[in-house]
Amino acid sequence: MPLSVLYCGICSLPCEYCEFSASRKKCEQWLRENHSAEHARLYSDQALEEKMAMTTLSEDKVAKEAAKMEKAMSKEEARIERELEKKLASKVVIKRVERNKRKRITTVTGLEVFGVDIKKTAKFFANHFACGGSIAKNPQGQDEIVVQGDFANEIMQLIQKNHSSVPSENIEIVDEVKKPKKGAAEAGAPAS
Repeated sequence: MPLSVLYCGICSLPCEYCEFSASRKKCEQWLRENHSAEHARLYSDQALEEKMAMTTLSEDKVAKEAAKMEKAMSKEEARIERELEKKLASKVVIKRVERNKRKRITTVTGLEVFGVDIKKTAKFFANHFACGGSIAKNPQGQDEIVVQGDFANEIMQLIQKNHSSVPSENIEIVDEVKKPKKGAAEAGAPAS
C-alpha cells in the first residue's frame, strides 16, 4: 500500500519538516486550521515532550538553535516584506518608440516583477494585434516585450484585464520620439 504524505500549504514541505522551515509559525497555523488531527499528532504537549526526550542536545544548544530559528524566521519575514515593497514601488512602463517617420514600436518593461510570464504575454500580444512581438534586452539589461505598431493604450487595457496582480496606478505610458538629425533638418528646410 502506498504511503500517503501530507504536504504543507505554506512551505510545501511534508508537515513533519515544517518545524525546520523559516515560516514555522505560519505552517503550524495552517496545519491547525486545515488538518487538526495531524496538528495534534505533531504539536501536542505529549508530542513535544517525546521530541525533547529524543534530543541529545544540552539546554544551551537548544536555546541557540531556537535563537537561530527565530533569526531565520525574522529574516524570511523581512525578505517577504522587502519583495512586497519592491513590487508596490516598481512600475510597468509602456513606451511608444518612433522607428522612422511613421513607423512605431511599443515596448513593455517591468512585468516580470509582478510574476507575469513575459514570454507568454509577448506571444499573446503578437497574436492579439496580429503583428510581430518578441522579447529583447533593453540597454539597462532588463527583458522587455517589443510589439511592432502603436498599441500602447490597448496593451495597458489588456494588462489591466488579464493580469490583476499589476496595480493600475503602477502602469505608465511614455512617448519616446527620436530627435531629427541636424543634416536632415537643414536639408528639409526651404532655401531663402
